[in-house]
Amino acid sequence: MSELELNSEIIYKKNMSLWQKIRKDFKKHKYVYAMALPMIVFFILFHYIPMGGIVIAFKDFNPRLGIHASKWVGLKHFKAFFSSIYFGRTIKNTLLISAYSLLWGFPASIILALLLNEITRERFKRVVQTVTYLPHFISLVVICGMIVDFTSTDGLINSILANFGVEPTNLLTRPELFRTIYIGTGIWQDIGWDSIIYLSALSGINPTLYEAATIDGAGRWKQLWHVTLPGIAPTIIIMLILNIGGLMSVGFEKIILLYNPLTWETSDVISSYIYRKGIINANYSFSTAVGLFESAIGFTLLAGANKLSKKVSETSLW
Repeated sequence: MSELELNSEIIYKKNMSLWQKIRKDFKKHKYVYAMALPMIVFFILFHYIPMGGIVIAFKDFNPRLGIHASKWVGLKHFKAFFSSIYFGRTIKNTLLISAYSLLWGFPASIILALLLNEITRERFKRVVQTVTYLPHFISLVVICGMIVDFTSTDGLINSILANFGVEPTNLLTRPELFRTIYIGTGIWQDIGWDSIIYLSALSGINPTLYEAATIDGAGRWKQLWHVTLPGIAPTIIIMLILNIGGLMSVGFEKIILLYNPLTWETSDVISSYIYRKGIINANYSFSTAVGLFESAIGFTLLAGANKLSKKVSETSLW
């Protein structure tokens, strides 16, 4: 038997072995795969198949002609965006809002989880968890309606500030306050829900580690630093990588529901700009090009954060 035939046979056996392992795993966990099937179908239909439409970013798309018959223009729309007066503003606002959200919001859920983990009264702990979870389940439209009412000239916040001699104004019309309002309400809305992941990680820490630390004379603070945080470090790193990957993807729903022309200076982000250009102005090719640019930057950030994490801590997504 020649060397080529031998290598081909080895590769064939490896592939057969891999296929047998897949079949065995599928048979063993068939109900788990069945539960995952609807989500897999959802992502295929609404995330992967639509990716074929990315090609209109390189064309002057005309709905009447269709994708294939529309004129190919190459990087025309990318160049138009890079030379636009809105390029610098949207990039700056997107990065600032995302960075501030990461800086303040990411540690908030970890801190809440650590505090809840220290509570020994189960009834009180459940009440706190329920109260912090509730905002996550309220419709975003309702949340934004509450924010608009609270920040209006005669709203709750201005009523409180009036007692300290602050003149009432509509807070959502002040550009310098938009990011603070957006990030603060975002933390309030998601802190409880995001803490669930870290509470699950905390429950997986071996109790004997705390017992050993206590025997060695470690107090609660030292146990936190030397047992608790190292125990949930892999979870924190994975969540941080995912958050960094989403830095460019500021949710446009909340932005659109809260912003107005008076605050575009600090509130207009890439996703809201895409919405105005693509949906309102029907400039589909241009908005697709901007969206593709946003996705490319997000993927680059995700891959970079993952590589850096793997090199520093040996914990990564892949």
